Amino acid sequence: MDQRLSAPPAPLAWLDANARARREAGLRRSVRPRPALDDQVRVDLAGNDYLGLSRHPAVIEAGVEALRVWGAGSTGSRLVTGSTALHAELEDALTAHTGFAAALVFASGYAANLGVVTALVGAGDLIVSDERNHASIVDACRLSRADVAIVPHVDVAAVDNALAHRRYRRALVVTDSVFSADGDLAPLAELHQVTRRRGAVLLLDEAHALGVVGPGGRGAAAAAGLAGEPDVIATVTMSKSLGSQGGAVLGPVEVRDHLIDTARTFIFDTGLAPAAAGAALGALRLLVADPGLAT
Repeated sequence: MDQRLSAPPAPLAWLDANARARREAGLRRSVRPRPALDDQVRVDLAGNDYLGLSRHPAVIEAGVEALRVWGAGSTGSRLVTGSTALHAELEDALTAHTGFAAALVFASGYAANLGVVTALVGAGDLIVSDERNHASIVDACRLSRADVAIVPHVDVAAVDNALAHRRYRRALVVTDSVFSADGDLAPLAELHQVTRRRGAVLLLDEAHALGVVGPGGRGAAAAAGLAGEPDVIATVTMSKSLGSQGGAVLGPVEVRDHLIDTARTFIFDTGLAPAAAGAALGALRLLVADPGLAT
């Protein structure tokens, strides 16, 4: 009996056709490794290192010291071995700087958005989301299983209308505070008035605001007087103004406690690497010591 296998099927053949169609449409992406910075590189017009802190000697030394003390990795999820005293210091520094009551550090800003949205709402709930929100918010909305109302960009009346004319158990209004592609600011004070009147929670993505908006770079929530409000939550990233990597959710203590129990991107993801946490903390301390960096 002939035991030779027949030619295998080609279940991934469709990838070639898709790649061809994207190439013809001019939509193919490529990964282009950049060299280390040198004296010939003067201006970076594409990166997110807004304050130039990623190569600041104090930030680098803070990351190196964390590497020496804690090792290369966090060694596990934060509920097992991945939480260190350094993570707690970073969380305390974030709350002190931004004015929120509590902080919880995630491995990335993307993970922070996924974690907080899916932990706060689900089936039977409503999310009202600005049409130009970041992809991490879009993905979080999809994964939440909540009903999602996508409203026109920075349209407060549309948010109010969505909250007024839909049935829901709980409601979450989510928006970038500074929109990454446009650079414009969300009308936070007006949005908060609507969400409070309608009994909803306001979630702000402060990724592009921390370090560059508000007094001393405290963020757009602080600038609008919303930091620390019981119905306002924010997410931040350490990969922009702080020149490092990682993310965090800021808000009431009860929200932090809830996320520790329920946020899947916190429970099941490896904790932020110590070097990244140390560098972010070093950058934040520079910002606190010199608020003029934010101007």
